[in-house]
Amino acid sequence: MDPTSIEWRVGVHRLSSRAGQLARATSGSSGYDLASAEDEELTILPGAVALVRTGLALELPPGLEGQVRSRSGLAARNGVFVLNSPGTIDSDYRGEVKVVLANFGKGPFSVFPGDRIAQLVFIRVPNVCLVAVDELAPTGRGAGGFGSSGNTPIESTPQKHPPYCRNVPGGSEETCRTPLDEETSSGSGASD
Repeated sequence: MDPTSIEWRVGVHRLSSRAGQLARATSGSSGYDLASAEDEELTILPGAVALVRTGLALELPPGLEGQVRSRSGLAARNGVFVLNSPGTIDSDYRGEVKVVLANFGKGPFSVFPGDRIAQLVFIRVPNVCLVAVDELAPTGRGAGGFGSSGNTPIESTPQKHPPYCRNVPGGSEETCRTPLDEETSSGSGASD
């Protein structure tokens, strides 16, 4: 199936007449432009951070997240970034979308009403089955972090992983089960 054929309905509510339209620059663009809906020019001094209003609120369906990301042109030319990039818009958030802009450039940066300040990318969020385990499946990397994968050779041998989710007897859908669920369902406390 062509992944671009799946459409998600996202409600867009304009909180201000100055709010811009969510639009992609090209048909192949991943991000939708977010624009400033501030009343007047906003100046961000070097090293300063500003919370910029967009005048938009979103109604995201469950399973979809909005990620607010920097615009590459602002970053490259002016040193202006979305500070918490990607900023997360959760599916149950109904407030105004605001952008945390930080000026890492050498001079003041002015944001005018209607200026494109960030981009919004929609990402699917999977349902995750979290299970308490006594130990983790081994990997070639192990607990190495912060640059360790660039310093140590990693063997490409297949690893066996324990089943974290399995079919429930008599059921048709894969369901997450914990040891506590098994004790309760068996009545004897014994696991199968």
